[in-house]
Amino acid sequence: MYVRRIVPNVQSETLEESARFYGLLGFEEVMNHGWIMTLAAADNPTVQVSFMTDDKTAPVTPDMSIEVADVDAAYAALREQGAEIVHPLTDEEWGVRRFFVRDPNGRVVNVLSHA
Repeated sequence: MYVRRIVPNVQSETLEESARFYGLLGFEEVMNHGWIMTLAAADNPTVQVSFMTDDKTAPVTPDMSIEVADVDAAYAALREQGAEIVHPLTDEEWGVRRFFVRDPNGRVVNVLSHA
């Protein structure tokens, strides 16, 4: 399983304030859909953190996102092992295919691939 990046997701009602604060540490806004904003390190764009008010289409806000090369293979492997799928495999309007799964620590993980 090839992992492209891992991004912590922070539930927040203060997206603008977060952007200013993390900007002081060298982060720049690379995505903003109004309900989720992702910041990346200016000198290393794979170092990222996301802030979200709530997830637009899922019942819960994930604790982290893991981008994989093949989301369908990840989904099949986790289902086969009996993992709890919190949000089904879905093609989202913003260009990702994703699902949410609960890890052994009770954390919700957004597993995704870009279209």
